[in-house]
Amino acid sequence: MKYPGWGGKFRSSLRLLTAGLLVACALTPAAWAQGLVPVDFFNAPIDPAAPTGVEANDLTLEAATGMINATGDVVVTLGGYVVSGQTLVYNRNNRDAHFVGAVTVRDPSGNVLATNDLKLTGGLKQAFLDALTINAYDGSRITADSADYDAALRTFLTNANYAPCGDCIDAKGRRIGWSMTAATVTYNAEDGSLYMEQPRLEVLGIPVAWLPFLWLPDTSETALANVRMPTAAYSEQIGVKVEVPYTAYSSRWTDIVLTPTLVSNQGFLLGAEWIQRFDNGSFQIKASGLYQFNPNAFTFSEAQREWRGAVQTSGQFTPVADWTVGWSYTAFTDAAYLDDYQISKAKSAVNEVYATNVTSNTYIDVRVQQFNLLGNVTAASQDQQAQALPNARFSHIQDLAPGYGRVEITGRLLGVRRGLDQKTTVNGVPYTFGYAGNKVHANFQAGWQNQYIGGGGFVATPYLGGRADVAYYDGTSPTLPGETTLWSATPIAAMDVRFPMAGSDGSTVHLVEPIVQLAYRGSDTSLVGITNDDAQSFVFDDTNLFSYNRFSGSDRQETGLRANVGGRYLANFANGSYVEVVAGQSFQLAGANAFASPDHARTGVGSGMDVSPSYAVLGAYGSFIQGVGFGGKLQLNPTAGAITRAGLGATYSAEGYSAMLDYTYIAGNTATGQATDQHEIGAEIGVPVDDYWTARAGAYWDLSANSFLQASGGLQYDDGYVVIGANATRTGATHTSPNETRFTATFKIRAPAGLDVGYSGAVPVPSF
Repeated sequence: MKYPGWGGKFRSSLRLLTAGLLVACALTPAAWAQGLVPVDFFNAPIDPAAPTGVEANDLTLEAATGMINATGDVVVTLGGYVVSGQTLVYNRNNRDAHFVGAVTVRDPSGNVLATNDLKLTGGLKQAFLDALTINAYDGSRITADSADYDAALRTFLTNANYAPCGDCIDAKGRRIGWSMTAATVTYNAEDGSLYMEQPRLEVLGIPVAWLPFLWLPDTSETALANVRMPTAAYSEQIGVKVEVPYTAYSSRWTDIVLTPTLVSNQGFLLGAEWIQRFDNGSFQIKASGLYQFNPNAFTFSEAQREWRGAVQTSGQFTPVADWTVGWSYTAFTDAAYLDDYQISKAKSAVNEVYATNVTSNTYIDVRVQQFNLLGNVTAASQDQQAQALPNARFSHIQDLAPGYGRVEITGRLLGVRRGLDQKTTVNGVPYTFGYAGNKVHANFQAGWQNQYIGGGGFVATPYLGGRADVAYYDGTSPTLPGETTLWSATPIAAMDVRFPMAGSDGSTVHLVEPIVQLAYRGSDTSLVGITNDDAQSFVFDDTNLFSYNRFSGSDRQETGLRANVGGRYLANFANGSYVEVVAGQSFQLAGANAFASPDHARTGVGSGMDVSPSYAVLGAYGSFIQGVGFGGKLQLNPTAGAITRAGLGATYSAEGYSAMLDYTYIAGNTATGQATDQHEIGAEIGVPVDDYWTARAGAYWDLSANSFLQASGGLQYDDGYVVIGANATRTGATHTSPNETRFTATFKIRAPAGLDVGYSGAVPVPSF
């Protein structure tokens, strides 16, 4: 494949003067007289329809010398004449262009001359300078009417066109993909910036967007992904929303983007964004707002105001090596504004200032944070959200001498401030996720571990360490007994023993690995943070079966002596298929079971770890047929002989067809407020209906309620460069968003190098 090459159109009156002079010097008059060559040898008329340009595998620029080298299968074409060689050198200083080494020249009649070191003049030289075509390694193509280079490592192209799909014509002659055309393009190789005048976007050969100019600070995947695209949306409250971003000013250091937006039911919304870059970082400030024509279209009281808007800012800098500092901040008239006007679909916003250090064996992160919910959330409800003052983490790993293992040291300091208790009730079961007042929790843990491999592959990994905690809560909440201070020291010892046994018959490899763990945490204090602010989520399954501490955060810890028993089986087959199974159970042998001591967030209740022996868990994954994969999880209460959790999934993908099956079961548990079983099954399918076109459909059924949960269908076009799709979804009465119809539109453009930009979003439509 040609890497870069050059090409374009030239006047048919151009003649190959260089080739003619070369032939005249190379052939003797005697040869002509004896009639040893055809009479039209290098005198054939020029074909004006013949291709014109230059191709080469590589193009390199030597800035110090001003030399441009085209190497590897270099071909210069003009008016039916073809000159080919391995190296073509162009001197920008004196504009000299010549082939080095063996060269062949073929005229329009097919006559061929072989020579060495051919100098280009006239039309052939112009073919090198003009009519640029770059055929990149990924199949993309850049063409231009002319190209030039300057001492500042800049490339200038006129009437340039970029197409990631090459000529963008498929094997059946149909137009595919997209292309970008610009009157002029300036590319700076030193900083990677790209400046285009009058860029125009064409999709499937149809112009769809135009800008007066576009400047990209660099052409990396990240920069291209930030290119602003016009968008459209709709909701009953705001009507039709049409947003057209416009770059008002752009340079290497600064971008100012205006976003005028027409909202049919509410008026005119104006957004503006300032992006400022520096050598060691950047920051941005984004603001938007409007005067609402119809405030009463919203049912949320705080949205029923005339003026609404928001300001968002963020920044990130690298002041010294290995350190990153930054911030993010969002202020708004009301928490529902960003969601109502579909500026952001985030459920929350974090205001924070942070500093992070990352090296090969050390991690430090210090943050001051405020958490705000977005949506129909009142200002009073925001007082239930926490402020982390501070949230600091530290981790360091030190490898000892060979054979002596490693030492790991971790620490955390968490300060929490909250205005009001955050409470809820689920089917009569109370949950408290946070307490009013101020709480500080610091913990430090250090441990050593090493791995020993014995005869037959026996593997033993001992762990010795300890943890220290100190916590304070000021007792503001009336729910807790009052001001409390806690000091805790926890010795930790653990042993992981495995005996992997492998066997093979030459085509299939089997691995059976029994696993036994003993873990001791010598403390009778499970709630080491006094209040549980960061360890509220827990599901017991095969992923955390072999773990020394299963709590997700530092405010809770396991206690006592526990054994984890189970194993793993893995089979790899000759045809590439495989199956893997992980299964086991956990036993509380001594001391208090932390999961049987629930906190106010009900962490661990009904998890299967709150009893001993614990529930049995199993995970199975594999693929027996190419294109087909499956996975399943199972949680079983062996005492009652009942399944408490189950999940099964399977996927298929081949020759444009796709299918997915998903099954979920969670047994009801009155202790957690789940009154009935969650029992759902769903399927999705994709069928190719034509080249590049796929019809998709999906349906989910609530087995417990015996009613449909969700149904969807849509059509998508995808040629690898352009994605256009539409999908409709209807939810049922037991869905988390019941009886809702949503329409999803997708438009994206892609390139092999990684570009993937566009719009994909769900637009609500009136309920029915």
